[in-house]
Amino acid sequence: MALSQSRYLPSLRHEILALLQANAVGGLLITVFSFSAMTFGFNNHSNQTTKIVLWALMLIVCLLRAIDGIYWHKKLKYHEVYSQWPLLRFVLGSVVTALLWAAYCSLLYHHMDLIELATTMIIVAAMAGGAATVLSPHLPLVLIYTSLLLLPLSLQTVFDMEAQLHLLGSLGILFWLVMCGTAMKSNQFIHRAIQMKSENENLLALTTSERAKVERVNQELKAANVSLDNANASLENEVRKRTAELHQLSHTDPLTGLMNRMGFMQKLSVLISRARSDGNAIAVLFIDLDGFKQINDSLGHQAGDKVLSDIALKLADYSEADCIGRWGGDEFIIVLPHAEKNTAMAVALAIKSRLANLQPLEESTLTLGATIGIAMYPEHSEDGATLIQLADLTMYHQKHIASGQVGVYSQALYAKLHHEQTLLEGLRHAISQKELSVVYQPILDAQTEQLWAVEALLRWQFAGRSISPAEFIPLAEKNGSIYEIGNWVLHRACIDAAHWDNQALRLSVNVSLMQLLRDDFIASVDKALASSGLAPQRLHLEVTESIFSDDMDLLASKISALKARHIKVAIDDFGTGFSSLSMLQSLDFDVLKIDRSFVQQMTENNNAIVRATLLMANELGCKTVAEGIETNEQAKLLTTMGVDCLQGYLYARPMNNKRLSQWYTSWQQKHQTQ
Repeated sequence: MALSQSRYLPSLRHEILALLQANAVGGLLITVFSFSAMTFGFNNHSNQTTKIVLWALMLIVCLLRAIDGIYWHKKLKYHEVYSQWPLLRFVLGSVVTALLWAAYCSLLYHHMDLIELATTMIIVAAMAGGAATVLSPHLPLVLIYTSLLLLPLSLQTVFDMEAQLHLLGSLGILFWLVMCGTAMKSNQFIHRAIQMKSENENLLALTTSERAKVERVNQELKAANVSLDNANASLENEVRKRTAELHQLSHTDPLTGLMNRMGFMQKLSVLISRARSDGNAIAVLFIDLDGFKQINDSLGHQAGDKVLSDIALKLADYSEADCIGRWGGDEFIIVLPHAEKNTAMAVALAIKSRLANLQPLEESTLTLGATIGIAMYPEHSEDGATLIQLADLTMYHQKHIASGQVGVYSQALYAKLHHEQTLLEGLRHAISQKELSVVYQPILDAQTEQLWAVEALLRWQFAGRSISPAEFIPLAEKNGSIYEIGNWVLHRACIDAAHWDNQALRLSVNVSLMQLLRDDFIASVDKALASSGLAPQRLHLEVTESIFSDDMDLLASKISALKARHIKVAIDDFGTGFSSLSMLQSLDFDVLKIDRSFVQQMTENNNAIVRATLLMANELGCKTVAEGIETNEQAKLLTTMGVDCLQGYLYARPMNNKRLSQWYTSWQQKHQTQ
């Protein structure tokens, strides 16, 4: 907090006066010498009397100030001064000194020649410059002092009739402004220094007081320590016991009694250090239970806790007592010291076999399994945390491929995961980077070979190569970008279809299950139709048969909302899932698309699945579309069997919108000439 000159505290006044008096003697000597030099150095008979009178007055004032300064140093310097008079006397003496300088400059100005005037200006400027620093502890005093020294002479020269003096006066005024600024900065610095000094003294006093208290307390503690020594001896054993118990609790999973993450990491670090010195290998097994979530959700957490405890006992049979831990949830981790890759694989397979199709609760038919990832020290890493991470990644990869398997980490796996991560990151920016495009494949009426519909297919050009939809669509579903991408495809395809010459031509667009079940999906469809102007009855939405394994009530409500808008719904890849006739009937589909795998394997004597599909479609009143037609024989056989529409490379490969228009024109001309 800044200190104010108008509200002096006794200690502050004392500090300011001490600083002022410290330089008073030197200042008085310079004043007397300078004034004497001006008085007798320029002998002008017309004004010599005035000079001598002013010089005598200056000597008297300086003598009185010197006496006051001696009194200060002898009597008051080392005592706190509470009276204002010592400071006021110093201020008064300084102001009178400045007034005598001002009087000298004003009264004698018109009697000075150019050399005397310049000399006088230099001397008063030097005096003002010294005062800006010496008197800066007292801001009003230094401002008054420098103003009285510089302004009278400067103003007179500025307004003098002689133009050559104007520059000298202007420099004097400029120097006065600089000195005032310097004085104010010096004043702020000095007051901050005084404040810091005061705070330091208070802190020192407080420190001294606290030190005395500490010393007294130390004496009391020494006395108390003597009586405590005996008690401490008996307490040490108790503390060791409690410490061991706390360590055990902080490193143990309370449910299973196995090591928790902290305990396992410390144990693994010890084993790695030992293996490094002995040159042995170590295996880390990351175990994730398959099917545990269903047990927890169906039977409750109490049943789930019992299952975890039982599994922990079973897993303990495959490791040393202090080499197994519960990583969290339904994840367990085992470290196998002195184990090569084959040994680790054998143990993991034994664990998988022990837990495969395990029915842990007699009152429930729910079963368990295990997916296991393995990482090896030092082959894969020499860091414990990294080994666990690699084993976890391997387990996750195995679960993604097929649950209930065992996998060992490898560079190939790392490359695959890295590639997958690169694609995931690329998908986030695929739309903004304009890497996505929509191509179209015709669907023909089997009897007339006229164009019946067009299927929109998504393509992605990433890092200079085409990425298969079979590769990037699951990744888009994995990272959630499928919503934005699916919405983009729907809008793009509707816009293109709205500009086709054949306004009766149907557009078929694939829809992800995650996209279909999203709350805003129906609104997105409405927006795509409204913004493009495409008639709703021209739009077909294709969904895969795998959707039947999800929430049937929610799925039925979504399909009903689409049908209410006259939008057709088709089942894509029909026959690859596990749908029943009752499911198909309750969901009211319009089109069944026979999967290409059945078409490729079909012969005249091996077409039972296709015939069953046609029979089911006939019962449901659905149209049928056969995918993957590549030969005329396939087309003829399917047409004979009663398939409504055909799609495949025999007729056209997927093409962009411009080429589709060209293909349609060519196809029309071809059939008109036949």
